[in-house]
Amino acid sequence: MKKYWFVFCQNELLLERHADGTYSIPYQEEPPTTIHPWTKIHHISPPLSDGEVETYQIMPPMTDTRYVTMPLRTSYQHLPMEEYLKAGKCQEILYWDANTKYCGVCGGMMRLHTDISKRCEQCGKEVWPQLATAVICLISRGDEVLLIRANNFKRKFFGLVAGFVETGETLEEAVAREAMEETGIRLKNIRYHSSQPWPYPCGLMVGFYAEYDGGELHLQRSEIADGGWFHYRSLPEIPEKLSIARQLIDHWLEEKKG
Repeated sequence: MKKYWFVFCQNELLLERHADGTYSIPYQEEPPTTIHPWTKIHHISPPLSDGEVETYQIMPPMTDTRYVTMPLRTSYQHLPMEEYLKAGKCQEILYWDANTKYCGVCGGMMRLHTDISKRCEQCGKEVWPQLATAVICLISRGDEVLLIRANNFKRKFFGLVAGFVETGETLEEAVAREAMEETGIRLKNIRYHSSQPWPYPCGLMVGFYAEYDGGELHLQRSEIADGGWFHYRSLPEIPEKLSIARQLIDHWLEEKKG
């Protein structure tokens, strides 16, 4: 029976290269690379529409010219959305497996118990993949939107205020706190828009809209390189379409342009 093989090499996804210049996830009965005794294959559920899903990690170099490896973000441009999202889940499972080898209670070895859980072979503690939940918010002021460029952005695009949720706070409280910490402004009318898995390496981004409610803009220079209010007709470079930041901006622009 054919399966989808999501194979990662140093965090890059292996894709089959076709003569017409397109790429696809290997879909075949056997794994596309050599399976060694130490190779751990993970079964991923639910399956894709026409095949089971398996994932595993390999070491370089790749010598088979039928295949090419590329960063997961780049694969977004070449794969159907369903497969890109599944690739993200596969990478998260591999990351979780690599970082939960030993029990945090007694130091014993952790062994797979189910497809998405491990159990300590000494004390029996069970663990599951953990998500790092973050909020991201488009803050508007009339026809203007607040855009910032974080110090860790690799390109010089401007994005939205974002940050991780802390223990003991709601998502809305996290939005308000991050806005105050990063920009010094107060918000009103905070409302949920959508969420997005963000497997870099194991996040869940929760998107919101909010409106300016006062305060002078003061950027947190330890995290923010640049930022300000931009009219919807004259925006700087914004994030690529795979991100929820871009989805929030595009939806806001559609409303503004009517």
